[in-house]
Amino acid sequence: MDSLDALIKSLSRLPGLGPRSARRVALHLLKKKDLLMVPLGKQIMRAAEEIKTCSLCGNLSTHEPCPICTDPRRDRTKICVVQEVDDLWAMERTKAYRGLYHVTNGTLSALDGVRPEDLRLPQLIERIIQHNVTEIIIGLSATIDGQATGYYISDQLRDMPHCHVTRLAQGIPVGSELDYLDDGTLTLAFQSRQNV
Repeated sequence: MDSLDALIKSLSRLPGLGPRSARRVALHLLKKKDLLMVPLGKQIMRAAEEIKTCSLCGNLSTHEPCPICTDPRRDRTKICVVQEVDDLWAMERTKAYRGLYHVTNGTLSALDGVRPEDLRLPQLIERIIQHNVTEIIIGLSATIDGQATGYYISDQLRDMPHCHVTRLAQGIPVGSELDYLDDGTLTLAFQSRQNV
């Protein structure tokens, strides 16, 4: 496989790019090699070297722990559990929530063999115990697996009376991904959260 085919194949693995779109992107980059392609390649290499996963919450950052976890203005008694980093970023865009986060990196799925230890759920329980967390907000996608994961978390916390579990209010369409919702919908969902 030559370099051009390898580039197109690599680009086609990106979300939203099929083989035809990847070919167009590759041609555009090659036409502007010095202006676009070389700087983009350098930036990708730099990001690969410098960006890390926060050991506390799972966010992506050049700092360890991330700026959200180290911000003294954050409410450390609340943790919002989200499925992916892009969900965390969507929540942050609203500026409606000033607590901490916990990224699970997925949801429980018996069909796919995804277990609690695969999702950083034991780390969540550990954070709750160690840091006297009083509220867990379930901010997982409104899918069957997202709801099952929320129920699992709630069940694990039943013996911790100091920590109650809430979830984002209904109104987020079932099957939707948080990153695709508008800021107003997410803000209202935070303000209308309910006990689980």
